[in-house]
Amino acid sequence: MKEKIQTLIAQDFGKVDVPPGLVGFKSGGIAGIPLLISIVLRTLIVIAGIYAVFNFVIAGYAFMSAGGDPKRIQDATAKIWQTVLGLIVTAGAFVIAAIIGQILFNSPTALLQFRVFVP
Repeated sequence: MKEKIQTLIAQDFGKVDVPPGLVGFKSGGIAGIPLLISIVLRTLIVIAGIYAVFNFVIAGYAFMSAGGDPKRIQDATAKIWQTVLGLIVTAGAFVIAAIIGQILFNSPTALLQFRVFVP
């Protein structure tokens, strides 16, 4: 069975090895769902960080190029504060999840590590 998971046989192409990153999915069974959710969650966190850096750069450039115009300075400042608020919400979600996990499951990482229990 383990060999079947790591190596697939295709009639037209011969022996096809499963890519190393997909071996953990266990051929699409229920055990692959927590891994998939974890990958999606980590990807979204990275995207949020990259988006925040991009917003900081754009808002900083807008602030520097405002040329004393109070409206443009106010818009740039608002964008900076919105980015900071977004980062606080993103980080706060992890803090709240850790607190709830500690209270309910006696483990701060209980809600951050997805597990599927099957009979």
